[in-house]
Amino acid sequence: MNREILRIAVPNMVSNITVPLMGIASTAIAGHLGGDSAATIGALAVGVSIFNFIYWNCAFVRMGTSGLTAQAFGAGDFDECTNMLARALTVSVVLGAAVLALQYPLGEMALRMMNGDGMVRDYFYARIWAVPAGIVLFGFNGWYTGMQNALIPMCIAIAVNVVHIAFSLWFAFGFDMGIVGIAYASVVAQLVGVALAAVLLFARYGSMLTRVDWRKVLDMEAMRRFFAINRDIMLRTLCIVAVYTFFTAASSRMENSILLAVNTLLLQLFTLFSYMNDGFAYAAEALTGRFIGERRPDLLRRCVHGCMAWCLLVSVVFVGIYVGWWRELLGVFMSDDAADAQAVIDTAGSYIGWIIVIPIAATLPFLMDGIMVGATQTRVMRNSMIASSAAYFAIYYAFEPWVGNNALWLAFTMYMFLRGVLQYFMTGRLRMIYRRAEE
Repeated sequence: MNREILRIAVPNMVSNITVPLMGIASTAIAGHLGGDSAATIGALAVGVSIFNFIYWNCAFVRMGTSGLTAQAFGAGDFDECTNMLARALTVSVVLGAAVLALQYPLGEMALRMMNGDGMVRDYFYARIWAVPAGIVLFGFNGWYTGMQNALIPMCIAIAVNVVHIAFSLWFAFGFDMGIVGIAYASVVAQLVGVALAAVLLFARYGSMLTRVDWRKVLDMEAMRRFFAINRDIMLRTLCIVAVYTFFTAASSRMENSILLAVNTLLLQLFTLFSYMNDGFAYAAEALTGRFIGERRPDLLRRCVHGCMAWCLLVSVVFVGIYVGWWRELLGVFMSDDAADAQAVIDTAGSYIGWIIVIPIAATLPFLMDGIMVGATQTRVMRNSMIASSAAYFAIYYAFEPWVGNNALWLAFTMYMFLRGVLQYFMTGRLRMIYRRAEE
C-alpha cells in the first residue's frame, strides 16, 4: 500500500515543484528585460495573478474528472473510462471557447480590478489564447489521475515548463517582445502539453480505450452528476479565493508596512509545505476512487490510514525545518542587500510560531479533500469549506482589535484545522466513505 501511495504521490510532488520554478524563471526574465525592471516585474505579477484566478476557477474540471474516472477504473468499466475522458474534454473545449469569446469583458473587468496598465493589458490579450489548451490539460490530468497514472502528468508538467522557459527566453530576447513574449511562450507551452498528453494517451492506453458512445457521454443524468460535482468544487474554490485574497488585503491594510512583506513571505513557507502534502492528497484521490470502484473497503481503510501516516510525517518534518531554518528559508526570497531585510526578518520572528503550528493544523485538510474527491463526496467538501471560511472571517474580526496581525494568523490556522476536522466528522469519522466501498 505504501508503494501504491508513493507511486502516485511522488510524481505529483515533482509536478507541483515545477510550478514555482517556472514562476521564478519568468520573473528573472522580466527583471532582465531592461528599462524599469520593477515596473516590468510588477506588470508580470499582476498579469499572472489574473490568470491564476482564471485557472483556479477552472480547476474543477480536473477534480471532477479524477474521482469519477477512478471509480470506473476500479470497477473495470473501461467503456465508462473512455466516455469520462470524452466528457471531460468536451466540457474543457466548451469552457475554453467561452473564455475566448468573453475575453474582452473578462479582460477589461480584471484590468480595472487589478489596476493593470498597458503592459498588463498586452500580456493579458496575448496569454488568453493559452487558456483553452490549459483547461483541456486539466481534463487530461484529471483523467490520468483517475487511471492511477501520475507519471504522465509529471512528464507533461516538466515538458510544459521547459518549453515555457525556452520560448520565453527566445521571444523576450530574440524577438524583443518583452513580457508579451512570456505570454506567447505560455500559449506555445500549453499547446505542446496538449499534444504530448494526446500522444501519450494513445501510446499508453490505445489498446484499453473503447469506442466513444456519444449518447452516454452527453447523457443528461451523467452530465448532471458531473456538473453537480463540479458545482460543489467551484463553490469550494470561490471560498479559497476569498480567504487568500482577504489575507493579502488585510495584510496590506496593517499600519506597519513591513507586515505585508512578512505575511507574504511566511505564506510562501506554508506553500512549500502544501506542495508536499498535496502529493498525498492526489494519491488519496486516485486510490479512494479506485478502491470504491473495486468494492474493497479493506484496501480503502489501509489507503486512508497510510496516507494519514505519510501526511503526519511530512508535517513533523516541516515543523523541524521551520524551527531550525526559518531564517535561511526567508533569506531565499529576498536580497541581503535590501534596506529593510533585517527589519523583515526581525518582524517575522514575532510570527514564526504560526508557521510552526500550521503544518500540524493542516495535516488533515489536504488529505480529506483528496478522499472526498475520490469518493465524489464533494458536497461534504463544499459545506465544510463554507463553514471554515465563515469561521475564518469571524475569528479575524473578533480578535483583530485586540491582537492585530496575530488575529489574521489565528484565523488562517483555525480555517485550515476546521477544513480537515469538519470533513472527518461530517462523514461520520469516514464511515460514510467506507460504506461507499461496501455498496
